[in-house]
Amino acid sequence: MGISFKEVSHLYPTNKRKVYTVALDKINLNINATGEFVALVGKTGSGKSTLMEHMNALLLPTSGTVNIFENIITPHKNKNPKLKNVRKKVGFVFQFPEYQLFEETVLKDIMFASKNFGYSNEEAQQHAEQTARLLKIDDKLLKRSPFTLSGGQMRKVAIAGILAYNPDIILLDEPTRGLDPKSAEEIMELFHEIHQSTNKTFILISHDMNLVYKYANRVVVLNQSKIVFDGDKKELFSSTIYEENHLTKPDVLHMIDYLNETMGYKLNYDSYDEVELLEKVVKLHE
Repeated sequence: MGISFKEVSHLYPTNKRKVYTVALDKINLNINATGEFVALVGKTGSGKSTLMEHMNALLLPTSGTVNIFENIITPHKNKNPKLKNVRKKVGFVFQFPEYQLFEETVLKDIMFASKNFGYSNEEAQQHAEQTARLLKIDDKLLKRSPFTLSGGQMRKVAIAGILAYNPDIILLDEPTRGLDPKSAEEIMELFHEIHQSTNKTFILISHDMNLVYKYANRVVVLNQSKIVFDGDKKELFSSTIYEENHLTKPDVLHMIDYLNETMGYKLNYDSYDEVELLEKVVKLHE
């Protein structure tokens, strides 16, 4: 088991004495160390980001425990294991990660986390260069200041800094937010390829149900600080649960519904984007 929540609640203080906002309410959740691509979804304020921030101990539970690769995180700060060990296992790609760039060159920025986690300078540089190639960051950019790059390039550099130290689980907090459609697709395809080739577990927060349906193999829906659904994406969008939780139906499923209703097809929900759907429709007419 990679990450396990047991009866985890988290409260935020308010301006009023002894009055708290409940962000998580007795959460029980298990996520495997390998092989999963989990999407956390729900309307704003449902608890998604708070839940994710517990997954590498950025936040401590108010009650309950989080087991992260056998590191037990409790409400008692002084009794918890070294958090550096946890964060080496679980990498976090924040919203707008490019805002965290600060080194004088791209290469140094990609190397920073690896060196912080104990890699030698030579190892950190080797990992950084390999990861840069994986993300198609041109070698010529490595000596440049990250602040001279385009927005999309800066985001790739920030993501490279996380991937370079090779965490077991990677957390993605709306990684495509603010990107143009082409850059967003490139980033998600990259994560998908890494997931497929390494079997690493990825955990994604996104409001874009098209991305969720295309890439996730498991969906966890939060509403009012509780988990209200945890399972297969086809099951979610075949039920009324997605509407009850203010989620939009993916475009490809609207297309399938339309084709079934107007053309008499009997297509099921196992096409995950429009290109895949079109290929299946073409085959029906061959």
